[in-house]
Amino acid sequence: MKAIIRKLSVSSVVFLAGSFCAFDAAAQCGTGAGDGHSTMNNASSALSRSVPLRASAKTPFFQSSNEQGESSVSIVGFWHVVFTSQGTTNPPIPDGAVVDQGFSQWHSDNTEILNSSRPPVIGSFCLGVWTKTGRYTYSLNHFALSFNPDGSFQGVANIHENVALSADGNSYSGSFSIDQYDTQLNLLAHIVGNITATRITVNTKPTDLF
Repeated sequence: MKAIIRKLSVSSVVFLAGSFCAFDAAAQCGTGAGDGHSTMNNASSALSRSVPLRASAKTPFFQSSNEQGESSVSIVGFWHVVFTSQGTTNPPIPDGAVVDQGFSQWHSDNTEILNSSRPPVIGSFCLGVWTKTGRYTYSLNHFALSFNPDGSFQGVANIHENVALSADGNSYSGSFSIDQYDTQLNLLAHIVGNITATRITVNTKPTDLF
């Protein structure tokens, strides 16, 4: 348990380059001393190695048949999600760095909630809405309220995901973007990358996820 807590603490530091580096202090996070990048690389590498995604079940979820007799599955359910940076330059985050992970619940009424591994003091929940865009594809739009470490309001974050559900319904993957704004809606950060998710079932154990 202590090891898991330490891993989640590393994730919260890496996430959005230290909660977007409390940008007013800032530029120091992206342009400061050279060990910043070294620390991020080491932390991200350690975390990514500690979060293997494992298949949680072999049975397709919510299997049904349409009029043509084709089976379909649903993204509705409980998921463990991992966000990995790819092509992020504002602020600079190395490709392959795990910027966040958490638990996501997709509801049948087309709403969604994400419990992030960010420290609660800076904001760790997002609420969203989703739509199905194809047989296995989905688009998600959700929002979060972000705070500075001193508790002052930092601004709104807007997260977009475009994902594809596996044929058996037990995993999904795709792309994400995170835009963090200040209180005047000036863009502070634009983070992009890949998202992967594993379905959580009544039989899933922590060792299946971490």
